[in-house]
Amino acid sequence: MDRIPLLDLNAQYRVIRDEAIVAFDRIAESSGFAQGPAAKAFEDEFAGWCGAKQCVGLNSGTSALHLALHCLDIGPGDEVITVPMTFIATAWAIYYVGAKPVFVDIDPVRRTLDPTLLERAITPRTKAIIPVQLYGQIADMDPILEIAKRHGIPVIEDAAQAHGATYKGKRAGTLGVMACFSFYPGKNLGAFGEGGALVTNNADYAARARRLRSHAQGERYYHDELGYNYRMDSIQGAMLSLKLKHLNGWNASRARHARRYNELLADLPITLPTFLPDSESVWHCYVIESDRRDELRQKLTDANIESGLHYPLPLHLQKACAALGYKEGDFPVSERLGKQCLSLPMFAELTEEQVNRVSRVLHEAFAES
Repeated sequence: MDRIPLLDLNAQYRVIRDEAIVAFDRIAESSGFAQGPAAKAFEDEFAGWCGAKQCVGLNSGTSALHLALHCLDIGPGDEVITVPMTFIATAWAIYYVGAKPVFVDIDPVRRTLDPTLLERAITPRTKAIIPVQLYGQIADMDPILEIAKRHGIPVIEDAAQAHGATYKGKRAGTLGVMACFSFYPGKNLGAFGEGGALVTNNADYAARARRLRSHAQGERYYHDELGYNYRMDSIQGAMLSLKLKHLNGWNASRARHARRYNELLADLPITLPTFLPDSESVWHCYVIESDRRDELRQKLTDANIESGLHYPLPLHLQKACAALGYKEGDFPVSERLGKQCLSLPMFAELTEEQVNRVSRVLHEAFAES
């Protein structure tokens, strides 16, 4: 029986192979390998695609988050609010500037920062709020932004999984003072290696981020503050530009697959992700929830179907975050999702037969019990 992967980058590459070879050749012939014209062209294209004024290409989404906090002059003694249900890079960036992560639990339907819990986490030391647009779904941003405005706190989107997602007609990348994207290969818009970007409408933030990414050089060999080597490789800019032309179609395919999953799995005793009326998810991950998660995952494995866990241990329970003093039970929604989450195969090139087969295996698993 043919394997169904969780993500099939080979299938995506076959769509763009001829164009990719030409683009790679062009970069090799130009010898402009680091933050060259191809990277600049992608910055302009991605900013316009998001509906923003500025894009700063970087070497990872983690670097984007780090520089976003730097641009706000956040440092030791400061607090930054985010969620415990995210990839740990969100917290790393806060630690990197010497600040303290403060967690707020997620909404059980959106699986993003719960606005009803936000205000109680704010203190005089709170210097930023980072909602995570998890699994391709944007948080309920209006109440988050309203609370943040009332307290004078900037909001940074962690949009690493939300390329093209919308909230009330606005795309991810335009809802806070800055937004941070990852172009890790498995993302909806993925590089041929590592990559990231900071997107903003604020020219001053963009200018500072551009200096910081290249050793804080305003002028070559003159350094006014501590800087970093966070530049985007030109080959990544070229490949991202190529893929960006396909991204709307790829995201639409993912949405069709998600809708079909929801139809096929509706009669099972599992929690399915929700299509929300105010938002369009880009379905970076299609995540079901079940208290029989490990059993279901084994059934899929036995049927040669890959699955994933995004994410099994929330950040407040990670050893690396132990000094924050959180304990099990502090964030029950995140903890439940961690124990029950199961990511099913999701990529644009997924076929109807593959979706049907995943559904059949899950139905068989419940029929056998």
